[in-house]
Amino acid sequence: MAAYVIGDIGEIRNQEAYAQYRAQVLPTIEKYGGRFLVRGGAHETLEGKWRPGRVVVIAFPDMKALKAWYGSKEYGPLVKLRHTASEGSLIAVEGA
Repeated sequence: MAAYVIGDIGEIRNQEAYAQYRAQVLPTIEKYGGRFLVRGGAHETLEGKWRPGRVVVIAFPDMKALKAWYGSKEYGPLVKLRHTASEGSLIAVEGA
């Protein structure tokens, strides 16, 4: 079953560091069979109070691949860079 990372990057505190993160993250995702479905872009809240910042959706073949990417030695330093550059939330969810 496919699995998805859904991210809401609410605040980017350091544009330069976040640009470094964005420039380096794609090869780590692709190595584990992932691909971006949404990477920023315009969005609109249709219901509720959620006011996301930068929305990101990444598809992986399954939860095992998603977790292997998230816990990988390649992505680990980028997590730290993202935390330095921004504040946000990520969830992992299984889906169709």
